[in-house]
Amino acid sequence: MEFENIKFEHKNKIAIITLNRPESLNAMNSDLRLEIVQAMEEVENNQDICAVIFTGEGRAFSAGGDIKEQVKVAAMTDEEKIAHREKIKKASNFSWLIANSRKPTIGAINGIAFGGAALLSSTFDIRVGSEKTSFRYLAATYGQANSTWSLPMVVGMAKAKELMFTGREVKAEEAFQIGLLNHLVAPDEVMPKSLEIAELIAAGHANMIQGIKTLLHEGTKIGYEDRLHLERDALGTWMKPVDPRDGFVDFLSTRKSK
Repeated sequence: MEFENIKFEHKNKIAIITLNRPESLNAMNSDLRLEIVQAMEEVENNQDICAVIFTGEGRAFSAGGDIKEQVKVAAMTDEEKIAHREKIKKASNFSWLIANSRKPTIGAINGIAFGGAALLSSTFDIRVGSEKTSFRYLAATYGQANSTWSLPMVVGMAKAKELMFTGREVKAEEAFQIGLLNHLVAPDEVMPKSLEIAELIAAGHANMIQGIKTLLHEGTKIGYEDRLHLERDALGTWMKPVDPRDGFVDFLSTRKSK
């Protein structure tokens, strides 16, 4: 399968998915998210794949959602929005598909992971980073909401509240201290360390490892999938998101002035 926005490799029981839009700091547009879904379908269906590594091409893991695309979609007519949603329907659940994958997932977070990319990072089972790694949970800053179902599972409720309420940057050392990074290594060791972990996983009993992951997630029961649905229900009713043209006004005005 050929991809334009990601790279997909598979060897020695390990798949590597690389976000591949370095010119936009790997901003995640609809096409990229759809390609991730397609790659994950291959991962799930291929019994030879025992672990998956996610990373970013260039100097960033990902700057987050593609703001230009979001603003463009917000300006569409109702009919155009319906057609767009239908086109990308499979991509709308991509973070949940990764979180719920039977296969262990590893984030080789090689740079910034902001906004939607911070959400994506919080769905990985294991995260490896360096001094160049940092996170920002920016949804509330832009009049949106995400990560309420995933981040507390990683850093705990109190810290998740702080990070989502403030949108402040979490640099590598703090991320390591609070559990947002499992391993903090030199920049050129991020991928080798991720591969080392993936190889250890791949050398184990696949059915048991996947079963353990399932049991750990099932053990949370009230709080994981239910939190995702709670978040989505709220965004569709009493917690209506801000129009991207309003939420990103500062960002857009800065871009125009350059």
